Amino acid sequence: MKIATYNIQNIFYRDRALIKKYRDENRELWVEEFETLMLKGMRTPKEFNRMRALSQLLGFEDSQHSPYLTMKHKMGQLFLKKNVESKAYKATHLTDWNGWIKLNSNPINDIAIENKARVIQEASPDVLILLEVEDRASLLEFNKYFLSDSYRHILYLETNDIYGRGIGVLTKEGYKVQSMKSHVNDFDENGNPIFDMDLQEYKISTPNGTILNVLSTCFLDDSQNQIQTNAKIEIQSKRIAEVYKVLNRPNDLIAVVGTLNVPSYSKLLSPITEETDLKDISKHRTFEVDLDKGKDSKYFRLGAYKMGVNIKQRDYLMLSKALYKIVKSSGLIRKGIWYKKQPQWDVLKTIKNELHIASEHPLVWSQLKIE
Repeated sequence: MKIATYNIQNIFYRDRALIKKYRDENRELWVEEFETLMLKGMRTPKEFNRMRALSQLLGFEDSQHSPYLTMKHKMGQLFLKKNVESKAYKATHLTDWNGWIKLNSNPINDIAIENKARVIQEASPDVLILLEVEDRASLLEFNKYFLSDSYRHILYLETNDIYGRGIGVLTKEGYKVQSMKSHVNDFDENGNPIFDMDLQEYKISTPNGTILNVLSTCFLDDSQNQIQTNAKIEIQSKRIAEVYKVLNRPNDLIAVVGTLNVPSYSKLLSPITEETDLKDISKHRTFEVDLDKGKDSKYFRLGAYKMGVNIKQRDYLMLSKALYKIVKSSGLIRKGIWYKKQPQWDVLKTIKNELHIASEHPLVWSQLKIE
């Protein structure tokens, strides 16, 4: 059996506020790169294409900020258009109305959607936990048209997230979610929800009847309110440890997965990493991943997954003692991530710039001796 966790960062559309946050974080690097290209005397076609991509990312081209749909009044009818070049579709019969609507989300690049599927298909897990999914309908459509209906059972639960991001569970034939439990209504001493998103529990049966318990979560990353964010992460970590300890009995198979947005050495995660028997899959001897290119392959950045994998660890697949013992193989797929500067690694051939990235997160997987 293979299990994987992947923060997909939405499938077909993403909240505009999250897109703006990503751009703000990378603006300085993009401006520096754009200025360097501007000062070059002779530019190659590849460099011109890069400048076009950067101009779009920096907002010089307003296509990413334009309304997704435009409504036009024409001869007593309402028409919808996706963009200037697209065909207009009649919506309904209205009179004396002309205007446009601004949506809170932007469509994700078509190539990026295909790359999300490529990352998942390369791992081809039997049990897949997807984080930051916009809705169940998107999950069903994504499985049907991009994953070739690989997953027979698809479940989705909403969370406390203000941007509407939920968590999806997909399992192949023979693997069934027997029960689900949400912790959206766990409150702290002040009556506030403990989880910005959620902590979800699943009991999943394998073809031979073995039960795997999975705890899935996603912590928010808010660098502008770091003190408040850190305090929240510590509370969430303590609650996860409490829930895990209730579930954890001798020989029970339990996995804790998700995006925690802090490195494993952080004291904020100590209730999970030090006060339980959970072990991080990235520390397993079988853990494999393509190394960085050049001198970075021998470098070990603080907070990275391992030597030569110098991206900050934010995504986790942690296993109970009994489950850790039956790991056959494990690894990380980061081909869908576009490197911002250094280090560099192998990416999908379909990724030409940041607009094409599958996600800012890697997919983490483990093959287990369970049938």
